[in-house]
Amino acid sequence: MYVDSHCHLSFPGLLENIDAIRADMARARVDRALCICTTLEEFEQVHALAARFGNFWCSAGVHPDNEGVQEPLLADLLALAARPRVVAIGETGLDYFRLNGRSQADMEWQRERFRVHIRAACATTLPLVVHTRSASDDTLAILREEGGSAPGGVFHCFTETLAVARAALDLGFFISFSGILTFKTASDLREVARFVPLDRCLIETDSPYLAPVPHRGKTNSPAFVPFVAQQIAELKSLPVEAIAQATTANFERLFKLPAMCQIGVTGS
Repeated sequence: MYVDSHCHLSFPGLLENIDAIRADMARARVDRALCICTTLEEFEQVHALAARFGNFWCSAGVHPDNEGVQEPLLADLLALAARPRVVAIGETGLDYFRLNGRSQADMEWQRERFRVHIRAACATTLPLVVHTRSASDDTLAILREEGGSAPGGVFHCFTETLAVARAALDLGFFISFSGILTFKTASDLREVARFVPLDRCLIETDSPYLAPVPHRGKTNSPAFVPFVAQQIAELKSLPVEAIAQATTANFERLFKLPAMCQIGVTGS
């Protein structure tokens, strides 16, 4: 019924508990999950989850925050994107939140990394999973410069303004909301969620981070994504089943996946 469009199940604390996590997902009627890659070094673990379980898929990319890791070349991303069950490029984007004494001008390495990912998306026609934090102007500018033939994608774990949401929608992107939407302090973000058309919304956990209310402070899990759907349902005055159906259809459309009834959900 529900889909977690962005989670990090290869991270410590989740990977070793994958069977319990999947049992919790089944009880919560969370049918599918997209496992997100954040480094090239991590990719094989992420991909192994997608290869093992019929209702998991994965991405290929290097998170903008990660330093001291293998820098992705275009050829690297193209090779990984050709692997079975890879349905997206990313997580990629820009993050100026923690500059650690540097200026935004010093982050050219991050902007170049983002450009490499966009070029990979253009070459493969896979959607981009975009992370942006304290960097929305540059994120949008680079997408406009580089992404003329890109297949769109999703601004994940959206926390930006209504103006940024409008710009992302104009560029053909979906907007994904996480457990942050349920936080008491997120009133502005809830206004954004009211505005974003339902046919452009996704839901996610970004687990193990950002568990929604009433589980805030706990390790997040795909089983908690229905709480995000419930918040959107309240904001849009719709039944939660309508949110589940729409965000699932959006997930299938963006990542070019078959309907749930057409796939198996078994795994070892």
